[in-house]
Amino acid sequence: MSARQAKRELGRSALIFAALGDRNRLLIIARLSSEGPLSISRLTHGGSVTRQAVTKHLHVLANAGLAGSSKSGRESVWQLEPEPLDAARRCLDSISVQWDAALNRLKTFVER
Repeated sequence: MSARQAKRELGRSALIFAALGDRNRLLIIARLSSEGPLSISRLTHGGSVTRQAVTKHLHVLANAGLAGSSKSGRESVWQLEPEPLDAARRCLDSISVQWDAALNRLKTFVER
């Protein structure tokens, strides 16, 4: 991966991490992941978050590429878009490899 691609991937991941940084949005993603596509009324049912708040959170997730909607009759049905989560995971994996290498260099230095 070129430096330009890596920088673009990090920027995209930052948007994803920002969207996931909210507890309610993270819960919505978890529900879409475990229960499949859901309407806003289903996402609102049984919770303490209003329909308007859920809608706002869904739009933030959609702007990050994490969720998408389609119409089913009069309702919008929202579903998880997993590719951005995979990209964020790859970003974290890359950072993990870099940290492991840095810790190994530190260990080697200290042991000398």
